[in-house]
Amino acid sequence: MKPYLPKQLPIKNIDWVKHIGLIGKANAEVARFDGLLQSMQNPAVLLSPLTTQEAVLSSKIEGTKATLQEVLEFEADPKKQSEKYNDIQEILNYRKAMAYAIKDIKKISLSNRLIKNMHSILLNSVRGQNKDRGNFRNMQVHIGKTNKVEDATYIPPTPNNIPDLMSNLEKYFHFDDRDSLVQLGIIHAQFEIIHPFMDGNGRLGRILMPLFLYFKKTLSSPMFYLSSYFESHREEYYKRLNNISKYNDWDNWLEYFLEAVVVQSKENVRKAKKIHILYDLKKEKIANLTHSQFSIKALDFIFSNPVFTSSHFKKSSKIPIRSAERILKKLENGKVLQVIEKGGGKKATTYAFSKLINIVG
Repeated sequence: MKPYLPKQLPIKNIDWVKHIGLIGKANAEVARFDGLLQSMQNPAVLLSPLTTQEAVLSSKIEGTKATLQEVLEFEADPKKQSEKYNDIQEILNYRKAMAYAIKDIKKISLSNRLIKNMHSILLNSVRGQNKDRGNFRNMQVHIGKTNKVEDATYIPPTPNNIPDLMSNLEKYFHFDDRDSLVQLGIIHAQFEIIHPFMDGNGRLGRILMPLFLYFKKTLSSPMFYLSSYFESHREEYYKRLNNISKYNDWDNWLEYFLEAVVVQSKENVRKAKKIHILYDLKKEKIANLTHSQFSIKALDFIFSNPVFTSSHFKKSSKIPIRSAERILKKLENGKVLQVIEKGGGKKATTYAFSKLINIVG
């Protein structure tokens, strides 16, 4: 098997007529999701746990085992020992890379410079950190179940082809193809086929998806979660990707990708609606329980931090300490929050907002 040299973008042999039905459905579902995002006062706060769950599932595809609950509990108390510490760090890095990109995409656009910087954050102090993070690979690699090249299922392009291929991909980010979701499917596949880095290509390729739709203004917020579908249809995902390099079969890949967008967008809408309803219900309940001018601050804090310690709440909620203590007690007694671990003396109590975690997980 020889290294594969991908076609330059845009792809010329797509059967657009074949995909009309799915293109229409996919765009309708993404528009529904974006409409919901726009109706939320602060989608970044409300959907923060969904963003963390996306990081969990995307990293799970690459072999991590940590759950959403374990990540949230670690964030609540980072000093606490966890046997899944390394997995959790990979997931947190995923979120950090996404946060960096959202902030800097307006300054340096959707570019190879942005991608390299994201890669550096993604692999910081975790598995793959010594594999030339932040730089395109300068070694030949192969993909397969063993380290033997003869067992390879796919051999990506040679290192000397990567700068030209990534330059072409960057230009395609700024190109207006016939449909942005089809274009996204092409971008995701092309990035994985190029395999520009020694490690972290899968996770980075999935981070690029919401960024591209945000960059193209298809979405008003960079929140688009496909990892759940890819994880549950993993064999088909790799098969359809491999068939692009084997048979130049873009149409079957795009069919799979558009179906993923339809199915997962519906699920994203379902979860986002439930979270929105929960927010409105708890807004009223917390106001009635606490009779406090700080009830909205408390509400936003527990949506952004579904597992937290009492000390973190007092320090970060921007509520005066006495009021914060009183509010926590009211939320515990009113069964808005559940105690995971009771504190005492200098040890803080750990709380969970279980109703939100159950919707997301």
